[in-house]
Amino acid sequence: MNRRLLTVLLIAFIVAAACAFLVFRVLGNRLAAARPVPTTSVVAAKTDIKLGSLLTAADLTTIEIAGSIPKGAIQDPKAAIGRGVLSDLYQGEAIMDNRLAAIGSGGGLAATIPTGMRVSAVKVDEVVGVAGFATPGMRVDVLISGIPPGGSLGNEGTQVRTVLQNIEVKSAGTDYQKDADGKAKPVQVVNLLVTPEQAEILNLASNQMHIQLVLRNPLDTTIAKIPGTALGNLFGDNKPAEKPLIVRRVQAPQKSAPKAFSIEVINGTERSEQKFSRPEEKQ
Repeated sequence: MNRRLLTVLLIAFIVAAACAFLVFRVLGNRLAAARPVPTTSVVAAKTDIKLGSLLTAADLTTIEIAGSIPKGAIQDPKAAIGRGVLSDLYQGEAIMDNRLAAIGSGGGLAATIPTGMRVSAVKVDEVVGVAGFATPGMRVDVLISGIPPGGSLGNEGTQVRTVLQNIEVKSAGTDYQKDADGKAKPVQVVNLLVTPEQAEILNLASNQMHIQLVLRNPLDTTIAKIPGTALGNLFGDNKPAEKPLIVRRVQAPQKSAPKAFSIEVINGTERSEQKFSRPEEKQ
């Protein structure tokens, strides 16, 4: 057998082996795809559900999830019916246990408030409300502006202070309040999640001052030290006035006159008096 024939046979063997490997891979993938994959049924939202809603059987459906299910997924619809929704749910989304309020706590915004916290409503202008940046989950700082009471303002004009920082927005929407004529008018309202002490500050500020919300990065939790500013500082150089140098003259203590003593000298019938000063006072 010559060398050329051996070369042809070797190439044919390599090509046949490669074709056999490709056929095996294709058939193996098709067989694996045809093999049934085990799935698990979990509870999901049948329609879009808003925050604070109370779940009913009509709001729920089930979906099949292949492989392992997410941690906290609810498999029994009875475990979700009658519980309040803590955040918006969307159609087809699997419902997690931590997205629902505790059993028996009811629905509405009150069910979403953590223990020890409060939700305080703050009226804001239309720019804040319409812009839509004050959405649930966002973090804001609360600024107040006005003239401080008690006449301690001086000539600086209106002042601005940051009273609260890194406050979570719980919800935002429109409320209806009566104006001076008794007619209902829409008012933009933002509900903030605060402590009881912060709720007192917001209540006092909302009645006496103008409130403005400032958006911040949710990952930025640093509480900055902000001294505040005044209207008068916007038109000045913002430099504190230099205090005049006060020079006080200190007078040296005056030395008292040296105390002298006298000696009476008797010489026979003659008497004379001589005065002398003390030696330590001469020094």
